[in-house]
Amino acid sequence: MTKAIYDDIVALPDSKIGEIVEGELYASPRPALRHAKLAVSLVVALGTRFSREQLGSKGWHILFEPEIHLGDEVFVPDLAGWRIERLESIPDTAWAETAPDWVCEILSPSTGHYDRAVKLPAYARHGVSYAWIVDPSARRIETFVREGAEWRSTGSWSGDGKVAAPPFESDAIDLSPMWT
Repeated sequence: MTKAIYDDIVALPDSKIGEIVEGELYASPRPALRHAKLAVSLVVALGTRFSREQLGSKGWHILFEPEIHLGDEVFVPDLAGWRIERLESIPDTAWAETAPDWVCEILSPSTGHYDRAVKLPAYARHGVSYAWIVDPSARRIETFVREGAEWRSTGSWSGDGKVAAPPFESDAIDLSPMWT
């Protein structure tokens, strides 16, 4: 089997998001609009509370669908965050080459298994410390912290409550607007 390379991603139609994990090309359809709205709602909720403007050097860069190159692997999480103390400024490039501190994957029928079974282990392998899995159908957020090469659950929130989960546990986020 030939290992996928970045040119394989570039060759994909615009309607696909390409990623390379363990040498294999994964092409996913662009997210549905409801999925994108949920992602933007999370970016706004987290960005207004945890930005450099709010917390200075203890703040975060939170990005929507950033392309991340880690060695030969290429990822496009729905959301990713870097502590400013680790990534002082956003590079003026098409992708980041620094592993994020936090990733968030929003499940869709076509990517749910891939997000959990392929991407989460790869994120742990690359040193990502925190992961959130958002399931819009179940109206649930599951949160994880990396311990070695494994993920340990830090909680599950559902419905219209508030979530205060690592690494953003200092300020709870209201879930009710996320699901509309």
